[in-house]
Amino acid sequence: MTAKKIGFIGLGLIGGSIAKAIRQYYPDYELLAYDKNKETLALAVQEEVIHTSCSSIDENFRDCAYIFLCAPIAYNTAYLSQLKNYVSPDCILTDVGSVKTSIHDEVTALGLEENFIGGHPMAGSEKSGFSNAKAHLIENAYYILTPSARVSQEKVDAYRIFVTSLKALPIILDYHQHDMLTGTISHLPHILASNLVNFVRDTDTPDKLMKTLAAGGFKDITRIASSSPVMWQQICLKNRENISQILGSFIDTLARTKECIDTSSEEELYRMFENSKEYRDSMPNNSAGPIKKQFALYCDIVDEAGGIATIATILASNHISIKNIGIIHNREFEEGVLRIEFYNEGSSDKASELLKKYRYIVYEV
Repeated sequence: MTAKKIGFIGLGLIGGSIAKAIRQYYPDYELLAYDKNKETLALAVQEEVIHTSCSSIDENFRDCAYIFLCAPIAYNTAYLSQLKNYVSPDCILTDVGSVKTSIHDEVTALGLEENFIGGHPMAGSEKSGFSNAKAHLIENAYYILTPSARVSQEKVDAYRIFVTSLKALPIILDYHQHDMLTGTISHLPHILASNLVNFVRDTDTPDKLMKTLAAGGFKDITRIASSSPVMWQQICLKNRENISQILGSFIDTLARTKECIDTSSEEELYRMFENSKEYRDSMPNNSAGPIKKQFALYCDIVDEAGGIATIATILASNHISIKNIGIIHNREFEEGVLRIEFYNEGSSDKASELLKKYRYIVYEV
């Protein structure tokens, strides 16, 4: 394949991960980037991820085959006008934001529809920044494409093939539909998690008993509350109408649940928990959705000196990296004394098999 020039506006977690994936699969491609953070650009050059570090959006971006807008949502729309004079007819202009309507509106206003295909890699982490970017971050993750009305099918096909070559899973959607879907399965859970954490904080006892006793289950469903406040503030503002409508419907659902509890409606309560269990259990384990999956297992260990160190040594000697490890003191909703979290599914599966071989009792999530 002919070597191409690809530009990046922003090299954070997502932009950096896409750049690293391109560098891995297309080592001959020329990559250049602009980022407000000069240290980020210096690190990207040092790691040989990009060739050219740009101090501004300038002539360097002319003749790019792809230009990825990877800055926060509010900035991406502003950068479009600066890029307009450097976008060639053959260039595919794209973004990575989780809200699409605002940038599609700006693209239309600037007359860039023939170049623009919105992009949303449904992958991420609670950690941010180029230093946490990984080439495999988008691997086997859904990557939604939202073509503008006037972009050619040729460009759409080319972008779909390119995304597939980076080992992601492209799905083509209308951008209005995208914003409603992600508002429900991604934006709503983040809002709920943040509010649940704040509710516990505000109603905790003076000696912080709730914080101390919070079970693993509570931490699991509120894990995403640790994500970037700036990013989620912008998402709520940019997808305001959809999120407001979705929240309204969900509040109605909560009100119905409260009514069932107030009236001791045994059948309705059972049906609610039964339906949610059946639907949740029917979801495929390999589904790559907008909320990053955790790869963890639980195992029983005897309370003795060196118990955790022994397991850590077994895993390390077999080249299995541990993301997190710790004793579960509140096991109301989990089996196993020790929780071990890994960076990927392969490591989790290998660790489970290995620990069982050493006769540990393992409970897989």
